[in-house]
Amino acid sequence: MIIRVVIADDQNLVRQGLRLILDAQPDIEVLGEAVNGLDAVTVVRSLRPDVVLMDIRMPELDGIEATRRLIGRGDQACRVLILTTFDLDAYVYDALRAGASGFLLKDAPAAQLISAVRMIAAGDALLAPTITRRLIEEFSDPGPAPPPGLDELTNRELEVLRLVARGFSNAEVAAELVIGESTVKTHVARILMKLGIRDRVQAVVLAYEAGVVTPAHRLRQ
Repeated sequence: MIIRVVIADDQNLVRQGLRLILDAQPDIEVLGEAVNGLDAVTVVRSLRPDVVLMDIRMPELDGIEATRRLIGRGDQACRVLILTTFDLDAYVYDALRAGASGFLLKDAPAAQLISAVRMIAAGDALLAPTITRRLIEEFSDPGPAPPPGLDELTNRELEVLRLVARGFSNAEVAAELVIGESTVKTHVARILMKLGIRDRVQAVVLAYEAGVVTPAHRLRQ
């Protein structure tokens, strides 16, 4: 299967560099480019790619709002991979909350970029679990009320959600709870369905904001 990609970045050299790397892969095709957030929304809705490489800071409309408009509109087939300069960045966290499926540093090696696009396209959304967890711990703020669907989770599903939020892979969750990996996958799928979210990144964000998991720095206070 060919992974169809749109690149949204206001820097021409960045777009050209990303296109050269991705177009050289037999299973990836760059369908188009966008020079700002408004352009990105238009191009993505027109071309309907599998993955969007979205810069955060762009003119006209930033990558956060562009992501929110695409994901909030219900374009479930499209997954957004945020491009950023700094990993521990409140803007990155806002983009994850808006529906992005992961993020990648702009100076990441070509092999990491290619792997990230493939992972995002396959639905394996949680990139760099340790960094993602640190990011969410730093900027998450528990809400006043639990999100819809949280009270529908079984005790086992809550256990799985807590471990996923801590960055555990399915195999690690299975080992921790002494259950099969296929069972973990089933639990994760049910968690996403009950909470009305699309991937593991959104599950992690929700777990911290709902107080299911307490950030480490708050435990030390």
